[in-house]
Formats: sequence, C-alpha cells, structure tokens
Amino acid sequence: MILKDIYEFLNELSPFELQEKWDNSGLLVGSLDDKIEQVYISIDLDEQMLDEIEENSLIITHHPLIFSPLKKINFDSYSTKLLRILIQKNIALICMHTNIDITHLNKYVASEILDLDVINSDEYICYAKVNDTFSSFANKISSKLGLKYLKYVKCSEKVEKVALVTGAGMSMISEIKADCFITGDIKYHDAMEAKARGISLIDIRHYESEKHFSPLLEGLIKDYLKINKLKAIIRASKNPFKFCTQGETVE
Repeated sequence: MILKDIYEFLNELSPFELQEKWDNSGLLVGSLDDKIEQVYISIDLDEQMLDEIEENSLIITHHPLIFSPLKKINFDSYSTKLLRILIQKNIALICMHTNIDITHLNKYVASEILDLDVINSDEYICYAKVNDTFSSFANKISSKLGLKYLKYVKCSEKVEKVALVTGAGMSMISEIKADCFITGDIKYHDAMEAKARGISLIDIRHYESEKHFSPLLEGLIKDYLKINKLKAIIRASKNPFKFCTQGETVE
C-alpha cells in the first residue's frame, strides 16, 4: 500500500489543518510515495518499540516526535535518537495530535472510557452531566482510568456538570463552564487558579488519559486497512513515570 493513500484517508477522518499553530501533526518522516507493508499505532515512540518494528512500516502516533525546529542532529536527544532508527529502517511516521483531540479523542474518552453523559463539545472541551457527590465521582474516574492515587482540588460537595480535556488542558481554565474540570498535568499554580474560580479539579494525568488514542484510531481505520489487506497493530510505548504510595518500595 502507498503511504499517500493512508495519509489522505487519515486527513479526511481528522483534517490535519485543524491542528494548533504550535503543533506539528502530519507526515513527519517518510515520503508519500513510500510502500507500506505494516501499520502500527502508539501514543508515543520509544527505542524498544522501534527495535521490534519491521522495516518499511508506518507508525501513527498521537504525540509528534518533533515539536521545535532541529538545528542539529547529533543522535543525543530523544527525538534525534529515534529519527536515526526511523530513517535507517525506512519507517514512516505520521502524527495525529491536536487535530484528533478536536474531532475524536476527548469525546471518546469521555463517553467510551469514563462512561460520562456527554451533552456537547466546544472544540477541545467536552461537557457532560454528572449529578453526583464529588467524592463518589472522583473515585469512579480514578477506578476507570486505573489511577494508583488521586490528585484533586475540591471546591464543592457536588458535581453537576463536568468538563474534560485529555492531556494537558489547564491553559483552558478561563473557558471552563462547569463546576469540575478533569484534565492532566495539573501544576500547583493551576490548582490555585482553579480554587479561586471555584472549579474543582481531578488530575487524570497525561499518559493515562491519552493512551486511549491507540484503540480509538485502530477502530476508526481497521475496515479501510482490511480492504488493502493490512491491519493496525497497537504498540504501547511505556509511561516514563512510575508511581508508588507511601510505604511501597521504589523499584
């Protein structure tokens, strides 16, 4: 199969032009004329994964491998180390980041993973009705995402309307029209800002909230690939963070 055909299908599914100006979604490595023999999907890349992937493959990731312009390639950074392997093995790389956040991912996590009653979406921000106590709701979210511990800001006893943005969404706090906001990568000053606004927070972390990109995309493209006698293989890059509770041994 030719890479151009897959790229155009993905572009129709979730137009790359929807990405933010600072983003770098699209074809990052490879040529549209490349012949693709296998397709892989992952939230990110890591060296172990690339060692296991065959030559002449395509990897579709959520996070772009390259964000900032590269002025040198010395193979001593995360992106340049992996670029070297991609080029050596003739592996193409397409990234679907903020474009698929808008069109699919936030709504998918809200409805399919967290089983929320979604009422509407405002680009990135997905809103849902809850009508539950904060304690009960927070524990349900923690359980569904398999969070080892819960990081939160509680501003009220009840949650009637919740807003969700996967990944890191605290830059949108001023736009939130809900009494609880669930997102990832919440920092100390973010928590202070939310508290001043009276908005409760639940930190669903970055990796844990966006790893669902892989099964989402696999479901969206499997029929198209099947026509071309291909299938998407999910490869889960490892979360760089490890977590333990007090008293547990650090591994």
